[in-house]
Amino acid sequence: MVFNLALNYLHSVQEAEELTQDVFVKVFHEVENFRGESQIKTWIYRITINLCLDRIKSAQRKRRFSLLRYISDGFVSIQPAEFNHPGIQLEQKEATELILKEIQQLPGKQQTALILKSIDGLSQKEIAEIMDINVKAVESLLSRARAKLKTKLKNREG
Repeated sequence: MVFNLALNYLHSVQEAEELTQDVFVKVFHEVENFRGESQIKTWIYRITINLCLDRIKSAQRKRRFSLLRYISDGFVSIQPAEFNHPGIQLEQKEATELILKEIQQLPGKQQTALILKSIDGLSQKEIAEIMDINVKAVESLLSRARAKLKTKLKNREG
């Protein structure tokens, strides 16, 4: 569960493995702070999402810094991260990469709701618990995320 969620955010097996370890280290150190107000699964999902978002923000800061160094020094090259997800057939890889890149461009809460619903297959009630919002807010996030994703994908085709 943790690895798959991390993989959907980070698009790298190695990054997802590292983050999975980080999640369980954090769970081990924070378990005494678990209040039992939700299921332990929900709590672990929250930790995973937060660590994924932190890692993405950190990577974006590093890319911006590298870009500034490249502009000023002219020697740092910037390579986009390669998407490596086991089990995807070769002919579907390009389409999957495109969709996942577009999902990654969605606003944070929309991205999280869409990943939890479409990729992890969670119910709207479970998503509401994980995100600490009500079910109607989840419905709204999913609707806006799907509309934005559909528009972005149509714009790429045309």
